[in-house]
Amino acid sequence: MICYMRFLLPLLFAITLGYLSLDTKATFAESTPEQSHTSASQTWPGVKSNWNGFDRYDFEFDGLNAFVVEPNVAAPGKPWVWRARFPSFHAGADQILLDRGYHIAHINTGGMLGSDRAMKHWDAFYHFIIEHDLHPKVALEGVSRGGLFVYGFAARWPQQVTCIYCDTPVGDIRSWPGGKGSGRGDAKTWKVCLKEYGLSEETAPQFSGNPIDRLAPIAEAKIPILHIVSLNDVIVPPTENTFVLAERYRKLGGTIDIMTVEEGTEKSGGHHFTHPDPVRVADFIERHTASLPGTEDYFAIRGSLDNCRTVFENEKRGRVAFLGGSITKMSGWRDLVCEYLQKRFPETEFDFVDAAIPSTGSTPGAFRFANDVLSHGKVDLLFEEAAVNDLHNMRTPVEMTRGMEGILRHARRSNPNMDIVVLHFVEPRHMTNYRNGEVPETITQHEAVAGHYGVSTIHLAKEVTDRIDAGQFDWEHDFVNLHPSPYGHAVYASTIRRMLSTAWDSPLPPDSRLSEHPMPDVIDRFSYDHGKYVDFESIKDANGFSVIESCDPRSNGIGGSVREGFVDVPMLVATEPGASFTLKFDGRAVGLFITAGPDTGVISYRIDDGPAKTRDLFTKWSRGLHIPWVVVLENELDPGSHKITIETTSENNSLSRGHACRIVHLLVNES
Repeated sequence: MICYMRFLLPLLFAITLGYLSLDTKATFAESTPEQSHTSASQTWPGVKSNWNGFDRYDFEFDGLNAFVVEPNVAAPGKPWVWRARFPSFHAGADQILLDRGYHIAHINTGGMLGSDRAMKHWDAFYHFIIEHDLHPKVALEGVSRGGLFVYGFAARWPQQVTCIYCDTPVGDIRSWPGGKGSGRGDAKTWKVCLKEYGLSEETAPQFSGNPIDRLAPIAEAKIPILHIVSLNDVIVPPTENTFVLAERYRKLGGTIDIMTVEEGTEKSGGHHFTHPDPVRVADFIERHTASLPGTEDYFAIRGSLDNCRTVFENEKRGRVAFLGGSITKMSGWRDLVCEYLQKRFPETEFDFVDAAIPSTGSTPGAFRFANDVLSHGKVDLLFEEAAVNDLHNMRTPVEMTRGMEGILRHARRSNPNMDIVVLHFVEPRHMTNYRNGEVPETITQHEAVAGHYGVSTIHLAKEVTDRIDAGQFDWEHDFVNLHPSPYGHAVYASTIRRMLSTAWDSPLPPDSRLSEHPMPDVIDRFSYDHGKYVDFESIKDANGFSVIESCDPRSNGIGGSVREGFVDVPMLVATEPGASFTLKFDGRAVGLFITAGPDTGVISYRIDDGPAKTRDLFTKWSRGLHIPWVVVLENELDPGSHKITIETTSENNSLSRGHACRIVHLLVNES
């Protein structure tokens, strides 16, 4: 809005406030024009330029200057934001949204002040935009006088609006530019306003077309609203604009939140300030413009995630751990979540723990939790995923429960304040299940455990299935496979952000304190909640087994691929039949964490004085990969002291080339 002190030179004051722009092409700062006009390869008409790494197109529409800024990769559903006025002002949220796949659009109807004349241009521009395949519902942003445009559009066409964000907006023309209240007003713009709305000084007091007067259709459409205001703003006083609007909107049943800044700059009459939290604005818009096929989002927030936020905000430090398989290990959603947390809490020093090992699910996760997660120190927020690998690794429903419960109990026992999020990633068989009206077995079991422990979950497999079926993207070209493309990882990260921003929507209370999560009774008394690694020094009577300090399982012509952390590390190895060792332990379960490669054999084992049993260590992946593989040999032992004797045999799988047993870790689930 071009704002003036009453009776001062309007043009000078407008330039001083930094709002005035006579040419829309200059309003989105840091734009570098190219020397070419519309080409056949352009998505949009006009002159193409670069704005902070994104393509911007400036063109004339309906006789007015307009532009569109295009993301590098559009988010599912092609969401977009419409900047009503002063698009260069507080544009930080827009840049974040561009990174997240949003288009930004603007048409310069500045001098029309949201009147019917402006709305005719807006209606035409809206249809022009959606004809370019953008989403039919838009997020509206209005700065200062931009509030007149935003609310004018939303009141007329609420079905076309997802949410509204306004920055120090005008809600009543009598306040600004009229200056009929406590604000300074703007005499010159007031005359323009009266003409635009067909009013006079006599009729203006009875005018009922203000944003504060036209909220009913917006509330009926349940459009969420977020405003930010400065409490010392004497140009557009919040007491006459935002606060009045908010009170009326809430009485109509609408939802509105207000961010407040104590003081705007003296030079601007309190109307300008450094934006305190553009990430919150971007989160608000993303949360309400996700283009979901249904009415509900794909996460379940159980209890609270405020413990980690309390640490992040109050102690300015935080440890976040990521436990999972290759989908977590690869560059993708984990990096995007780390980036988000750093932006959300810019003053916080984070320690991000990458505890992902490809091919591992919940059972390995439970046994390696102490070593790979807790060894880094107290964890404030844990992300865990195993729905894909528990399926691929053919874990039984009992094992799925015992593994996931083992992780959650171990985590909460180590830190009762730890917040946890369990992620259910997608796999083609999961999609088939959902399309047949079934919930995948791995997700059923993991969800039951998470629900029992009050742990939040995100149903990404269901979301991807629904969005593909809705035609928002496809599996082969966009998502690619269960190891997602960058596009697929962005889909995952967007849902995680939506869940976190929903959980953290309200400001943290000043007196926020940590609150212990309850520890319910165990679901399965044989869950791996005390799983751990046991040192090789604990073995006895080794015969033919020896510790190789830096073992490469590919050596001696074996070949095959290896996983990080399972090559050039100490291993307890035997390659010939008849090798043996004994381990005494106290626990309910015992097993081996091995590399199961092309020459993996069959072992024989005996618990205490029980009968000998055999186990084929060769897996369906072993022909070409030394896969990290957990073999739980016994899992329902009476608590207490036991002894296991393990021996390599002369038997092997018909596809195996040897009799090897390469142990990276001995496993025990303590009593």
